[in-house]
Amino acid sequence: MKIIGLDALVFGVDDIKSCTECLLDYGLTSVDADEKGGRFEALDGTSIIIRSADDTSLPLAMGPGSSIRETVYGVSSAADLDAIEDELARDRQVTRDKNGALHSVDDMGFAIAFQVSVRREFSAPADLTNAPGSTPQRPHNQPGISLDMPAIPRTLSHVVYFVPDAAKAEAFYKRLGFVTTDTFIGAGPFMRPAGSDDHHCLFMIQTPPHMKGCEHFTFHLGSGTEVLLAGRRFEQKGWTSFWGPGRHLFGSNWFWYFNSPLGCHIEYDADMDKHDGDWEARQAPLTADNSQLFLFSSKEKWAPGGPQPKHA
Repeated sequence: MKIIGLDALVFGVDDIKSCTECLLDYGLTSVDADEKGGRFEALDGTSIIIRSADDTSLPLAMGPGSSIRETVYGVSSAADLDAIEDELARDRQVTRDKNGALHSVDDMGFAIAFQVSVRREFSAPADLTNAPGSTPQRPHNQPGISLDMPAIPRTLSHVVYFVPDAAKAEAFYKRLGFVTTDTFIGAGPFMRPAGSDDHHCLFMIQTPPHMKGCEHFTFHLGSGTEVLLAGRRFEQKGWTSFWGPGRHLFGSNWFWYFNSPLGCHIEYDADMDKHDGDWEARQAPLTADNSQLFLFSSKEKWAPGGPQPKHA
């Protein structure tokens, strides 16, 4: 079962207009958005889909308000869909829609779907680094940054669930070929599917049953510089920072989280570790030191000789 990663996350929301503004400001591209919702894509075609919370075509909500309704995974081929269907049908209902995608529910009650991946090839510039002691990556006379440089979401990176039983949830996804890359003791596992070498596309945190739902999702950007730039631009459009910017220890990815009207936090990330079968999963308590290598606070721009920056 070669699951590549996340193709889409589907949300039922109370305020279509506010969620549309949030996703556009975040940097996604509207494909078919209107007053009833729509699809918002990254460069590779992975997306967030929003619909009205009372849309009867959506899977049932886990609670009141805006929330995730379905997690859609992309696979390599129709044969992978058949294998997933055979595995899940052993102990739960599996249906196929008119496009051939599979729909079911995991052991925690999250609606899940599987389809031949919509991911497409794209081209975007790398963040080239010049570091003493290493061969320069950026040639002479090529500036590394500019005031108008792009910082666009490239691909849907990962989703984080609050779950009442992290061990049971982990066992379910192992049935589908997911591998645990690291674990926060007492919290839950980071997991990657067989068709991806990213550190994780799924992280689960054990919480009381009434908290079950989506904590956050994120898209990969091109670099830590892009995370800082995109987050600053998002903040300037009125969206409030929740955590970051900083850099995680497990996964090594840069991060910056924001509050959103989708019923969860929304994150920018970049530069995640890659793993293969030789990797040995780590375990550590969930502490501030283990959660991030460092953490910054956003401030207004400042120049020497000008007024003192706020919060100085």
